[in-house]
Amino acid sequence: MTAVSEPRNAKTATKTSALRETLRRSAVFLILAALVLIFSLAEPAFLTLGNLMSVLQAVAVVAIIGAGVTVTLAIGGFDLSVGATAASSVMAASYAMIVLGLGAAETVVLVLAFGALVGAVNAFLIVRLKVPDLLATLSVMFLLTGLQLIPTAGRSISAGLILPDGTKALGRYDPSFLLIGRSALFGIVPAPVVLMALVALLLYVVTERTRLGRLLYATGGNEAAARLAGANTARVKTLAYLLSGMLAALGGIIVAARVGRGDVSSGASLLMDSVAASLIGFAVLGLRRPNVLGTVLGAVFVGVLLNGLTMLNAPYYTQDFVKGAVLVAALALTYGVGRSRS
Repeated sequence: MTAVSEPRNAKTATKTSALRETLRRSAVFLILAALVLIFSLAEPAFLTLGNLMSVLQAVAVVAIIGAGVTVTLAIGGFDLSVGATAASSVMAASYAMIVLGLGAAETVVLVLAFGALVGAVNAFLIVRLKVPDLLATLSVMFLLTGLQLIPTAGRSISAGLILPDGTKALGRYDPSFLLIGRSALFGIVPAPVVLMALVALLLYVVTERTRLGRLLYATGGNEAAARLAGANTARVKTLAYLLSGMLAALGGIIVAARVGRGDVSSGASLLMDSVAASLIGFAVLGLRRPNVLGTVLGAVFVGVLLNGLTMLNAPYYTQDFVKGAVLVAALALTYGVGRSRS
């Protein structure tokens, strides 16, 4: 009797373990499917092509900035300055065109260079001066938050801006620059969604299919071992923060092109939303590590949730609570349910 029951118990344990693993790997997809089903039943307009494109356009900036955060997480770091970098990039793009009179191409190059500069400052503090990443990027965040207000004395930037010295800015937004945020491929897919897809695809190839990607994860997993194996970890970490800064600047460019003005409050929620997307990315397919495609799915996850709540006329003050609750549920399913019993 004992000999028969032991194989049965082993088979039951194997099936239970397989079920746990399946649940862990598909937790985010299951919750996302449930959200889509609930919102579709409650509001049929939710599943229309126009609304789905609207969701993707709304999350494109968060996904792009979150991809930069993901790269820094891969090296064992963290970039708290991305929201401030994106907001400063919105102001910088607006200032370049409206005050300095630059065109679209010059503005894009200038703002991306600004993002790279912010990343270089972060890397210098973290890699060279050995300041902990959270403290370094938090300091840069406060620096940028104040710096973006100085050139215009705290005013938002739009055509006809009165400068601190009393003169009037004569420039305007370049129409070709506005196409970055307002045009659509084939009249269907918004340009920000196309940029999001290109960034996600490029970073996925780099992080998952190249030697550089292996170095990123090796540095984050065990920096000392990676250094002993011959990796230039200082260069790898510097590159990660440069990428993060440039992707945050790209997010700011898209926001500026969509809004058409330099709003001083434009980056208020970008940090928290991009970090949330990156953390949800840990749960995708049960990888339990930062990954770019997971981050994009995490951004879509949050976008679907907020769009559905808005269509159902949920009070605005409940949205952050619901967003946090769903994030907790996704991570709990990934890390808790999938853990085998000791």
